[in-house]
Amino acid sequence: MPTKRSDQRYTKEHEWVTLDGDIVTVGITDHAQDQLGDVVFVELPELGRDVIAGEACAVVESVKAASDIYAPLTGKVVETNSEITDDPSLVNSDAEGEGWFFRLEIDDTAAFEALLDADAYNEYLETLD
Repeated sequence: MPTKRSDQRYTKEHEWVTLDGDIVTVGITDHAQDQLGDVVFVELPELGRDVIAGEACAVVESVKAASDIYAPLTGKVVETNSEITDDPSLVNSDAEGEGWFFRLEIDDTAAFEALLDADAYNEYLETLD
């Protein structure tokens, strides 16, 4: 279960998002990495790319499957985590920490507030069982 952080939100596509000013950090949830199994490859978006909320912009591949990672918010990619391309197992070992995927500069911080909080995400996970 995700820990409760007031600066962290979630999507129904199992991305987590933290907000720092107008920059959000995006990764996949611990639930998502658990469902994927051993992550073997990550493809990150290009720096400077403009993404629209809901747009597929990264890929994570495991021994089981390949999955798209969606932009949870509209913005510009300002940083990517090259550590996970060098060592994809970081996504499994620390999905909601060092295994982050990319950072976006966003214009609409209200859109961040509209994402699921930890309680709502946990309730959503319970509907998946």
